[in-house]
Amino acid sequence: MAVCVRAVVRVLVLQAAWALGGGQVRYSVPEEAKGGTVVGRLAQDLGLEAGEAEARRLRLVAQGRRASVEVSGASGALVVSSRLDREELCGKSAPCALRLEVLLERPLRVFHVEVEVTDINDNAPLFPAATKNLSIAELSLPGSRFPLEGASDADIGANAQLSYTLSPSEHFALDLQKTEDDTESLFLVLRKGLDRESLAEHRLLLTARDGGRPSLTGTVELVVSVLDANDNAPQFNQSVYKVRLPENTEMGTFVLRVNATDLDEGSNRNISYSLQSLFPQDGRDVFGIHKTSGEIYLRGSLDFEDVGVYRIQVDAKDMGNPPLSGHCKVVVEVLDVNDNAPEVWVTSLSVPVAEDASVGTVVALLSVSDRDSGANGRVRCAVWPPSPFGLVATFAGSYSLVLREALDRERVSEYEVEVRAEDGGAPPLRASRGLRVPVSDVNDNAPAFAQAVYTVLARENNAAGAELARLWARDPDEAGNGRVSYSVAEGGAGAGAGSGSGPGWRPASSYVSVDAESGRLWALQPLDYEELQVLQFEVRAVDAGEPPLCGNATVQLFVVDENDNAPALLPPAGGGPGPWAAGEASSSSSSAGSLWAWAAWGAPAGQVVAKIRAVDADSGYNAWLRYELWEPRGKGPFRVGLYSGEVSTARALEEADGPRQRLLIVVRDHGEPSRSATATLSVSLVEGAEAALAAAGAVSAGAGLRPAAGAEGGAAAAAAATNVWLVVAICAVSSLFLLAVVLYGASRWAPRAAVLAGPGPATLVCASEVGSWSYSQRQSRSLCVADGAGKSDLMVFSPNCPPPPGPAAENGSAEKGPSLSPYSSGAVSCPLCFYFFSHFCSVCR
Repeated sequence: MAVCVRAVVRVLVLQAAWALGGGQVRYSVPEEAKGGTVVGRLAQDLGLEAGEAEARRLRLVAQGRRASVEVSGASGALVVSSRLDREELCGKSAPCALRLEVLLERPLRVFHVEVEVTDINDNAPLFPAATKNLSIAELSLPGSRFPLEGASDADIGANAQLSYTLSPSEHFALDLQKTEDDTESLFLVLRKGLDRESLAEHRLLLTARDGGRPSLTGTVELVVSVLDANDNAPQFNQSVYKVRLPENTEMGTFVLRVNATDLDEGSNRNISYSLQSLFPQDGRDVFGIHKTSGEIYLRGSLDFEDVGVYRIQVDAKDMGNPPLSGHCKVVVEVLDVNDNAPEVWVTSLSVPVAEDASVGTVVALLSVSDRDSGANGRVRCAVWPPSPFGLVATFAGSYSLVLREALDRERVSEYEVEVRAEDGGAPPLRASRGLRVPVSDVNDNAPAFAQAVYTVLARENNAAGAELARLWARDPDEAGNGRVSYSVAEGGAGAGAGSGSGPGWRPASSYVSVDAESGRLWALQPLDYEELQVLQFEVRAVDAGEPPLCGNATVQLFVVDENDNAPALLPPAGGGPGPWAAGEASSSSSSAGSLWAWAAWGAPAGQVVAKIRAVDADSGYNAWLRYELWEPRGKGPFRVGLYSGEVSTARALEEADGPRQRLLIVVRDHGEPSRSATATLSVSLVEGAEAALAAAGAVSAGAGLRPAAGAEGGAAAAAAATNVWLVVAICAVSSLFLLAVVLYGASRWAPRAAVLAGPGPATLVCASEVGSWSYSQRQSRSLCVADGAGKSDLMVFSPNCPPPPGPAAENGSAEKGPSLSPYSSGAVSCPLCFYFFSHFCSVCR
């Protein structure tokens, strides 16, 4: 016995090894095995180390029905978990196999295990009834055969091979015959004539024994009643009828008609038909027969998947006394039709799927089956949409849902995947199973600003903490990967802004700040256009992913000038102590400063007496100055150039105008609201020679416009020296006339631009035929007089007198600023030449 057991074990081990080589593990276990019985060392057969089965969660997944085996977590062995009944699992099908799927995690793998449940002889033969009544005519001849219903055994193979024995009897014997379709027919054979008078009833015991070890038996008692007279039984025209029906045949459908005849006459030949089922036992509920016509019809529904063949016995009984009966067999073969749609099960689902998952990643495991047979049971599977997932067939009826293309959560965050199954029937039947596959986010997108460069305009003198702009960077990632924080990265302004260093350089973070969450740009301090015109810096947006990603944007902050500086009167050109006034807004002008100039009686209209010089630290229209004469108003003897600031005679001066004229001049910019400064100019009207001497004294003293204080003493000194200077003038007039002609000719060909530079705030004044522009610089001060020679912001109008050559221009270059003397227009520099040309030179007119 031990030798046999070892041989069986060796065969099973060899079979398992062969199955592993073919990709499938096979085991065998007898039915009715006790719970805990080891079917096979599954973990060992799969090549797993000790403890690996429990660590990787080795487990079974049954396909569509309850599994009676399980995997032991500790040992990894396949053991019986519940009662195994082969007849309940597979019926008469052989072999009986449980197809299981074994899953392993980390990484996910699937193995197919087939457990064959072998039959044991646990079912005894069973007759349809415990007692069988037979009626046999007394006149029955020896050799007459009477069919009997054989026993059925739920086992298979040798355990279902039945043999029959009959209790000893001199009149009866058994005859077992095999038909063409390999079925057995059991008959009770009359060996000796009957004599009802001697024995009216025979009781026989029919025993059925199967081929198992040990064998099991079943019995039925045969009660044979001997009938008298009616000695001809009905006979069918064929012993076996065969018919085929599709499983979708409707109830009430005519199946076939059986026909039996009786040679007797009268009531003994009238026949009544009835059904006796052989297999299965409930066949009577499926078929019916008309008692008189013998027509068999369908009274129930057919299902090929439950029963494929019906074997029915039809009895024909006459009306004799006693009645006689004949028998035939009807075999109904059920044809399969495509009435079962495929079934799809999801055995494992691994979600969510990371958007950076590699192509080929297994997302789900699926099982597909169809209860139909043949082409009706062959299933084709597909996935919709066809991308980015696909199906890979692993074994028959098993598929893996794998990743075919790269994922992008920002484009599609979740997929609704539908697995579609279609069989090969006509028409085909379909089934589907929906899967929801969410995609988990990874930090693969850096924050991106809406603009690469932001241009921001901010008015100067803004309040500290004022919002300048709002920056926004978009990160399509989610949660922390898409949460953006802002900061000022780099940038600044000042003398070292180009290199990011230097004594005058200031970082951008000292001017502005950005809110880390909202991206709002704030001003940390009021901005001054005169100090800062453009501030360029970088704003960085960083997400909270791991690792963090960032994006940059350039911000160009332009400070818009406000009219916050009033015009300022420049000091006298000679650097003397003359007063001047600083301007204020138009609503509150500065107190006037007193300046002094001389004019000769009889001076023609248009002669320049003086020139008011002013500058505005603002730019643009805020620095564009205009000059207005406030007093005296009306038709006075003097006028002021609107944009040049030159004070000239409006008409010829007369003695009636008095010895002195007091002029109040307002310098106003074009800002909103405008700001202004005022200057008071006192013009003394004297004789021509006195005016020349006064001018000469002023030039020699290095002063442009003298203060009005002490004017009376200056006039008396000039009158005392008139005679001396008049003689000198007459003597020199001849020689100076020739010199003047030469200078005049040279001025026509000399360059029309002269530049004066000096320390202090720079003022660039460029004159043209339409006026002059004045603009504040930081490094130098320059005066440019030419037709279109300069470009600036503010216009100050001046007469277009050509500049004199020689020392006058050189002296002007050495001065700290333009002169405010009556001769600052550039016509002549000598007082005597001025006196001469004021009377004779049409150009100076």
